[in-house]
Amino acid sequence: MTEYSSSDVLGTIDYIIGKIQNLRKIMLGVSISALVLAPFAIGLSIYLMMHPTFFGILEDKDDFGVFLSILLAGIIVVSLVWLFTGIRQYVLLSSWDHRYRGYLHKKEELDESISKEYRLDED
Repeated sequence: MTEYSSSDVLGTIDYIIGKIQNLRKIMLGVSISALVLAPFAIGLSIYLMMHPTFFGILEDKDDFGVFLSILLAGIIVVSLVWLFTGIRQYVLLSSWDHRYRGYLHKKEELDESISKEYRLDED
C-alpha cells in the first residue's frame, strides 16, 4: 500500500474514494443480478409448484416429493432474501453515487476558488 504524508490528507481521501467507486461498480452488478435473477427463480419455483403434475409427483414419489417441496420452498425463501438485499443495496449505491457527485462538484468549486484566490491559474 502507498504511504501518504499527513499533509496529503486530501490525496488520501481521493484515493480511498476512488477505491470505493471501483467497489461500487462491482456491487451494482451484484444488485442488478439480484433484481433480475431472484424474481426469475421465484417465478420458476412457483410455476413448478402450480404445475398440474407437481402434486402427482408428491403422491407417487414419497421421499423425492418431500425433498422437492423443501428445495423449492428454500429457493423461494433465499430468492426473497436475495431480492430484498439487492433492492436495499441498489438504494444505498444510488445514495452513494448522489453524494459522490456532490463531493466532486464541491471539490471542483474549492479548487477553482483556491486557484483564483492565489492566482494559481496564471502562467
